[in-house]
Amino acid sequence: MKVLVTYALPIEGFSDYTSEFEFIFPENKQAFTQEEVINLVGDADALLSMFNLPINKAIIDAGKKLKIISNFGVGFNNVDIKYAQSKGIRVTNTPDPVVEPTAELAFTLMGDLARRVSECDKKLRRPNSIRWGVMENLGLGLYKKRLGIIGMGRIGQSLARRALASGMEIYYNNRKRLPKEKEEALRAQYLPLDELLKKADYISLNAPLNESTYHLIDKNALNAMKTGSMVINTARGPIINEADLVIALQEGKIGGAALDVFEFEPQIQHELLSMDNVVLVPHIGTATLSARNEMSRYACENIRRFFNGEEPLSIVV
Repeated sequence: MKVLVTYALPIEGFSDYTSEFEFIFPENKQAFTQEEVINLVGDADALLSMFNLPINKAIIDAGKKLKIISNFGVGFNNVDIKYAQSKGIRVTNTPDPVVEPTAELAFTLMGDLARRVSECDKKLRRPNSIRWGVMENLGLGLYKKRLGIIGMGRIGQSLARRALASGMEIYYNNRKRLPKEKEEALRAQYLPLDELLKKADYISLNAPLNESTYHLIDKNALNAMKTGSMVINTARGPIINEADLVIALQEGKIGGAALDVFEFEPQIQHELLSMDNVVLVPHIGTATLSARNEMSRYACENIRRFFNGEEPLSIVV
């Protein structure tokens, strides 16, 4: 069977499956274009897709033999789920391998903001841009500070474990409240969103993007936050209204932001690029070689199980 892979991923993650499937990778380029995918998918039994390429009606219609779309990543808003389902095509994702690297990055970004690491680094590289002294470059720190986690799934819980080890107080908001034993293990207190926004020193976004979370952090939410609080987003860019975020930063309502994802990715609001209290990284939440290979294996295993009549590891529809 043929599997069309839309992005040039390391072959190591596919090595256990080359005897079962014929993989079609981009050659001498980073990724297939939408037009190339439309031209190639007609001969594919499975499509291994990326978040950067919308799997829309045109691609799905071109996949005459297509039985499964195995999306590489936990998010699947790049796939027209309803249309795929109407065509009888299974859609899967890869939630397990992304948990630890994404939580690790969220914690790293929070620490960067807390101690102004990137800010000081940039200033040191510019002549006469930084002052040295006991009372200069003071950070907020993490110890005994309040972390508000919006989206307490596995990534949020993994972040909470790291924060707990650093002596932080943990609050969370989630569509469903965690079982009592999990709250106790993480020492995490559930709060309604409006209370969490008012109470937290740091707010980490770890929720999926959907109708209820689109622009969840907007002017009203930012105004409700504690003055000087900081926002970390390793989830999806459109959860934040970036224009409102820029104004809140300019007015000093919030103390800083660290963003791995952007509302109009890969475009970034130009004001954010010039702010010293904003840390920006190019969607690297899962960007470790081991995570990439594990995600490839997981996506391939979803395909293998599907064609063997077994339950895939993670089913979207």
